[in-house]
Parts: sequence; C-alpha cells; structure tokens
Amino acid sequence: MIWNEKMECMGREEMKAVQSERLRETVQRIYHNIPSYRKKMQDAGLVPSDIRSVDDLHKLPFTTKIDLRDNYPFGMFTVPMSEIVRVHASSGTTGKPTVVGYTRKDLATWAEVVTRSLCMAGVHRDDMVQVAYGYGLFTGGLGLHYGCENLGATVIPISGGNTQKQLQLMEDFGTTVLACTPSYSLFLAEAIEEAGIKKENLKLRVGIFGAEPWTENMRKEIENKLGLKAIDIYGLSEIMGPGVSCECEYQCGMHVHEDHFIPEIIDPETLQPVAPGEIGELVFTTITKEGIPLLRYRTRDLTRLIYDKCECGRTLVRMEKCKGRSDDMLIIRGVNVFPSQIESVLLEMSETAPHYLLIVEREGNLDTLKLMVEVQEQFFSDEVKQLEALRKKITHKIQSTLGISVDVKLVEPKTIERTAGKAKRVIDNRKL
Repeated sequence: MIWNEKMECMGREEMKAVQSERLRETVQRIYHNIPSYRKKMQDAGLVPSDIRSVDDLHKLPFTTKIDLRDNYPFGMFTVPMSEIVRVHASSGTTGKPTVVGYTRKDLATWAEVVTRSLCMAGVHRDDMVQVAYGYGLFTGGLGLHYGCENLGATVIPISGGNTQKQLQLMEDFGTTVLACTPSYSLFLAEAIEEAGIKKENLKLRVGIFGAEPWTENMRKEIENKLGLKAIDIYGLSEIMGPGVSCECEYQCGMHVHEDHFIPEIIDPETLQPVAPGEIGELVFTTITKEGIPLLRYRTRDLTRLIYDKCECGRTLVRMEKCKGRSDDMLIIRGVNVFPSQIESVLLEMSETAPHYLLIVEREGNLDTLKLMVEVQEQFFSDEVKQLEALRKKITHKIQSTLGISVDVKLVEPKTIERTAGKAKRVIDNRKL
C-alpha cells in the first residue's frame, strides 16, 4: 500500500518544483528569524533572493551539531516558544544536548512521514505494533508511536528494556510488528530461545529497525532468528526523528521523503558534491519544518543516493544502508576502519555470535586494535586447540578484510553487555 501516492510517485521535474518553492520559503524564514544563520549567509555574500531553486542549494552554508550547541537551547527556533508544543533532545554524550522543537504542524508532518514509512514496510491498520524504542527525549519511541496511530494500527508502547515483559506481551497480545534497534532485536531473539518460545508460535512478520548502522548479514541473522522481514528505517532528531527515509518491502534502499527533506551527498573532506551514485556524507535540508528548520545539515552518515524507479512504484530517491559515519570512522595505523566491516565478517561465520567489542589503544606511537567476540554456545569448549584454531580463523578473515593486524580474544556467550538502545561497539582509549 502507498499512503500518499501523489507525493511518493511524483515525477522528478514536478518534485523539483515542489522542493524549490518550499526551499525559497524556508530560506526566507530562516534568514529573518535566526541571527546566526543570517550572519552565515551574509558572510557568504548571500541574500534570500539568491536562492531561486534547488539548483542553488550548494550556495548555502552548512549546518553542524556545533551550530545547534552554540545556540543551545532554543536559539535555532524560528517560531516563538508559545508555538512549540514539544521538545526532544539528544543524549549530549559528546557535549551539550542538541535540542529540537516541534509545532503542531511539525508533529503532523512527522506522523505523516512515519505513516508512509510503515506502509512501505508492509504494515497496515490490522497490525499490533510493539514499539520497543526508548520513549522520552529520544525521538524513536514517540516518533513510531504517532505514525502507527495515524495509520490506524494498534500500538503497544512498551519502550526499551524490560525484556521479560517484552516477551510476555509479544505472546499474549499477538505482536505482528516489532520496532526497536537491530542489536536489541537480536537480544530479544536470544531471550526468546532461552525462554523456550518457538518463533513459529509468535505472530511476528515485520521488524522496523533503526537508530544504529547494521549490515545485510545482520539482517539475515535477525530474519532467520525472529521469522520476520527486517526493514531499515532512518532518521535523526535534528532533521525530524525516525521516518526521514525507510525501505519498502523490496529492501533495496531507503526511500527519502524528499518533499520534506532534500538530500545531498558530499565529500566529507572537500565538502563538494560527489558524482551521482558515489558514496559520501549525507546532507539534509528541511523544507517544511516550522520549529527548527535546518539548511544543509551534515549528518556524518556515509551512503549514496539511487534515483532509479523502485519496483514498488515509488519515485522517491533512495539512500543505501549507511556504511558508517564519517566521525565514527576509526583510523588505525593510517587505515580507515568501520565497525560494520568487522560485523559483516563475524556474521558470515557460524561459530560467532553477533556481539562484539572493539578496543583501541595506543602503545608508544603505535595504535592497537583488540576485538572481543562471543563464541556461539555449541562451539565454546574447554578444548584449547579448537578455540585457538577458531581465533586464528577469525584473525585471518578480519585482517584480510581490513588490511591491518587485529588481536582477537574469544569470550564466552553472553559476556558482552547487552543494551535496549544503541549497542556500544567501540572503546577508543587513545588520547586523540
């Protein structure tokens, strides 16, 4: 089912006209209401009338998290606080939290794009949706919640954690759709197996997984263990929350709701646009938000855009699964390393569980990379020779993939900490 056929199946030229009109209005509003943006544009020699269409987007200055923190808490809002009906904020683990505000119209827009996303995933009004994303300042839980209600589906607002209750409600209520982080879905799969619940006795058929990068191999693992179709959803609180883009049932890239969010791909070093189809950093401009519209926001997520028409009939541009983040990238002895590369190798091996931890140290002037990885229960034994052979096998595969040496340490099942939120995959102890 397509929720909004007019916008989701619009021709490219017509979409460009819609985007251009909305961009012009947004630039005007930002220029006249946000002093920091006005100064940036003036420093670049720009006035709003210089932006006539999306072809002029490249002239505008970028926005980063630093801009939001410098204007903390409400300095980026373009409407008075009397019109803001809700605020969300990031965790602030790397500094002051980034605060975002929503008007009533913004909340309606958010519900609209999440509803479209749910329809892409094959969710319908007869579904029972268990929302196991965190509720609160994090946008995940409430974002999915209101999209489901807008669609007419039944919401189980359980939030993250409380795993035993998750399983009980999944069985008793007949949950058909699970929404959570991909790492937590695997944790739930483990708990289901431990509880002796047969996946055939559950009614799960669709999973809406996001908030952290995950690989195709992890998708296969989740689908196999939970017996559902795993759909990737993308969002970030600065742009809206979950529902900025989402996969359809063909699972070949996430459709961007580009009548609300204009995507670009740039080289994170030169900040110039990359050639069509090339991987680079994803940049978004919001063109319908009232509370906190953003121009050319650097997401730090690495992906590429696909403009071919999808089999589902939608013409919306698609973004590939994020390869990683330009700022999460580890540089080890001059080599770029993404945790997702290691995860992909581990998930190809039947002996290892999809739970691992990377520890980066600096000894003298040399960076070292240690990988702690859980071994599947049936392969963990007291036989030192067998474990050593497995350790060497993993070491060889990862070194072949990354091109650098890795110190692999095998640990017992369920040793690495589980979390209901984003999985912590990297501990970087270097003083960089």
